[in-house]
Amino acid sequence: MKNSYVQRVYAEAVARNPGESEFHQALREVLESLESIIEQHPEYEREGILERFVEPERMITFQVPWTDDSGKLRVNRGFRVQFNSAIGPYKGGLRFHPTVNASVMKFLGFEQTLKNSLTTLPMGGGKGGSDFDPHGRSDGEIKRFCQSFMTELYRHIGPNTDVPAGDIGVGAREVGYLFGQYKRIVGAFEGGVLTGKGIPYGGSLARTEATGYGICYYTSEMLRALLNTDFVGKTVVISGSGNVAIFAAEKAMALGARVVAMSDSNGYVYDPEGIKLDVVKELKLKKRARIREYAPAVPGSEYHEGCKGIWGVKCDIALPCATQNELDGEGAEKLLANGVKLVCEGANMPCTPEAVETFRKAGIPFGPAKAANAGGVSVSGLEMSQNSQRLSWSFEEVDARLQGIMKGIFAACMAAAEEVGKPGDLVVGANVAGFKKVAEAMLAQG
Repeated sequence: MKNSYVQRVYAEAVARNPGESEFHQALREVLESLESIIEQHPEYEREGILERFVEPERMITFQVPWTDDSGKLRVNRGFRVQFNSAIGPYKGGLRFHPTVNASVMKFLGFEQTLKNSLTTLPMGGGKGGSDFDPHGRSDGEIKRFCQSFMTELYRHIGPNTDVPAGDIGVGAREVGYLFGQYKRIVGAFEGGVLTGKGIPYGGSLARTEATGYGICYYTSEMLRALLNTDFVGKTVVISGSGNVAIFAAEKAMALGARVVAMSDSNGYVYDPEGIKLDVVKELKLKKRARIREYAPAVPGSEYHEGCKGIWGVKCDIALPCATQNELDGEGAEKLLANGVKLVCEGANMPCTPEAVETFRKAGIPFGPAKAANAGGVSVSGLEMSQNSQRLSWSFEEVDARLQGIMKGIFAACMAAAEEVGKPGDLVVGANVAGFKKVAEAMLAQG
């Protein structure tokens, strides 16, 4: 960082949020990208835009007591970070995972603010969740936890205030339990208060597929504009095997690629003939089993312990779709050694700064998460629109709108990167394009 204003804001934010490494990482990556545009707009410093931009408007922390199947009372911690509402109501998912803490919530809410801005839809940035681990818990335990979680959260959300959705550990089942409890408490059917709902009660077609499909639509634009090619005949490695990874694999295959590896937190599977997605869906979406069970079911495939080993698989395109900081500098070097031609983030901040710098130095096109994985929240925004109009659009209509949004995001990133003298740098482009809209709204509102 060279700009004194940017340096000061970053230093103050780090001092105010000690020990929050994920949040610090997200702040540094964004603020470094904004230096040139900050220098062009002295009014940002005069009006304290950056100071307000990096500080959540509201941070809510609460206890979540619930009873397990043995009758024992347990207590988890719940969070909702309402980061920025300059361009619309707070919008962002709920994550149930043992790694959830204040730092992770702030980093995700901060990133969400920029991501939502890029979609061009009227949504501010927020995030929430709990350190509750749904793995190994019965449906009854998960229901009781979700009901307790919403018993506190309900007072902080609403269709025009804050609209949560799902994220890691929060799928259609959990959203259903959360929505049911909200409806019981407020005594009204406010469909727009949560997105990712089931189709029978106000959900949007294509929402399940949206993040994974959106990554591939964005990657297609990268391939076309930066490498003059497409997915046809390309070998793809996708980390993760949850909702995002599965539908990224589905769309990549539909566009002509061969996906050869997927993973979970224990290890990865390699199938040289191409991953059999029906098997993965059966294991992960229905049985909630581990990816290791793929190998016995598919002759010729291999299972390897250690999820980071997936970056040693030879591929043309790598799509990290599991979790933050999963792809480090060492993994990036392995990908380069195996001939990777493009990397696009599917999870939130899955690449460490060392990995991103490795790809940059090698001239490898790199798609940042805040742009590339905006498909999920984009269709969440479209779900909100349908709820407001009491309408339901077809899968094809939603998918067409999603494609248009992702193409628009890519074009905005390219244009912003060009504007600040960093042509083709999609990280800088995404940060600048997302920030400019939020900053102008903040200036206008005083």
